[in-house]
Amino acid sequence: MIHTSRPARRVLISGASIAGPALAHWLDRYGFEVTVVEKAAAVRGGGYAIDIRGTAREAVDRMGLLPRLSKAHVDSRRITFVGAAGETVGTLQPEQLTGGEAGLDLEVRRGDLADALYTPLRDRVEFLFNDSIATLDDTGDAVHVVFDSGIRRTFDLVVGADGLHSNTRRLVFGPEEPFHLYLGYVFAGFTLPNEFGLAHEAAIWNDPGRSAVLYAHEPSDRVHGFLTFTRDTPPLDAFRDPRAQRDLVAARFPEQVWHVPRLVEGMREADDLFFDVVSQIHMRTWSHGRVVLAGDAAHATSFISGQGSSVALVGAYVLAGELATHADHTEAFAAYERRIRPFAERNQALATSGGPAVTPATREDLEARNALLRDPEAAAGALVTESALEGRAAHSAMELPDYPRAA
Repeated sequence: MIHTSRPARRVLISGASIAGPALAHWLDRYGFEVTVVEKAAAVRGGGYAIDIRGTAREAVDRMGLLPRLSKAHVDSRRITFVGAAGETVGTLQPEQLTGGEAGLDLEVRRGDLADALYTPLRDRVEFLFNDSIATLDDTGDAVHVVFDSGIRRTFDLVVGADGLHSNTRRLVFGPEEPFHLYLGYVFAGFTLPNEFGLAHEAAIWNDPGRSAVLYAHEPSDRVHGFLTFTRDTPPLDAFRDPRAQRDLVAARFPEQVWHVPRLVEGMREADDLFFDVVSQIHMRTWSHGRVVLAGDAAHATSFISGQGSSVALVGAYVLAGELATHADHTEAFAAYERRIRPFAERNQALATSGGPAVTPATREDLEARNALLRDPEAAAGALVTESALEGRAAHSAMELPDYPRAA
């Protein structure tokens, strides 16, 4: 049963992207006193589209967000693959590659999902923007927090939902390196003018170990660009230097074919460049004392899997439900991890089993993929069997628990 007779526990959530507001939604409905701290000035809008599939679709349905998100669905219709010389190799429907189910899965802009989560909460939950956790002192019966702003507060529980490079995880569990699994890819994402006539589609140019992508949600004057390449070691020296990031990426894409030069130019001019490595987080435990991790902070799946937001939505639902049904937070954290870890690990495996179809690492992998794409029947059979069906099973590998109804 839900423990509604005791005073609401005070919970601090670090991070206002996806996992944080989703968790705040459920905790608020269960009667907890929730504060969300976010280093950015506001909930981030815009952004590339993300998928909500399988079990996660049921989670947003239980939140009452399905009608709003269905209206925000962007409906990508095809992916065109382009060879090294700029020739069209073949096309696929997105579901053939991702394992999504047309008519059931949702594809929405990241900002639309973030706003759908935030808007109903902004008058019910305390949000502290332009701030972050500076120190945590878990005394066993409470967590004393000092924020970067100098504010001092005390909470019963703290949740780190602050992403792949989680500050909360660093403060409680130590440096990121022992938990960080680098998958061998570096990427730059940005927007540029849509001079290409693209709508509801993506176009992907490939050379071994490299991909240049244009992706348009709908008819618009802006389009998303991605430049991705393999690298043996992560470029740690570039993370704090935007100019070094641009130089590193540009050096890997010298070709004067297809739209590659325009993508490089757009990357250099972009004021919204997002540079990072493709990686995952693997931890033996997600909690320590009164602090627990959620979303990418605990189990980043990487964008190759396409499941980071979906797993975060499911995890938020379960963590809140377990906290609401266990008086002891340690029991709640253990139950949350028992339920979510197998689901998270199965979805992490989507990024590490076999070579990614979008950026084949070797010439042999690229030629094999292109041979399939040139034969539509073979592509439909092989790619759906080996990749999409595996993904579809992982997306729905968990059944949501039926916790007692929240308020």
